[in-house]
Amino acid sequence: MWVRLGGVGLWAAMFTGSLLGVGAFTFDYGEGTSYFSTDPRACVNCHIMQPQYDSWTHSSHHAVAGCVDCHLPHEFIPKYIAKADNGFRHSWAFTFQDFHEPIQINRRNSRILQHNCVNCHETVTHEMFVVDPDEAMSCVHCHAGVGHGAAR
Repeated sequence: MWVRLGGVGLWAAMFTGSLLGVGAFTFDYGEGTSYFSTDPRACVNCHIMQPQYDSWTHSSHHAVAGCVDCHLPHEFIPKYIAKADNGFRHSWAFTFQDFHEPIQINRRNSRILQHNCVNCHETVTHEMFVVDPDEAMSCVHCHAGVGHGAAR
């Protein structure tokens, strides 16, 4: 049984179908399901991240922490909010070639990174951060090469 669509209904159906088709193609082409994993190789689906991935494989944290361990919140809901936000921003930036080279961490993600450094190294840092950790000097100020190896 076929449903007859009028002029506006037909155009709306074609537009919706086109959007869904382009979205599904883009998600598949961009290996979208890989971003739901914690595998660091997902970060190099985009060629611009290859230097960061390569330097991480030679870093002191390679054996103990992956990309999501440092760069995303550890709590379930905040993690997926950050993933969705980063995914949208990265997709936009790479589609429209609107990003800084070399790639740089933004302020919000820098706060996430700082929080994760302090929490992971709590036994060492608890004395350093008796004041508000957000007011303290960033860990990567002195330890810039830890997560991604020595700067080249």
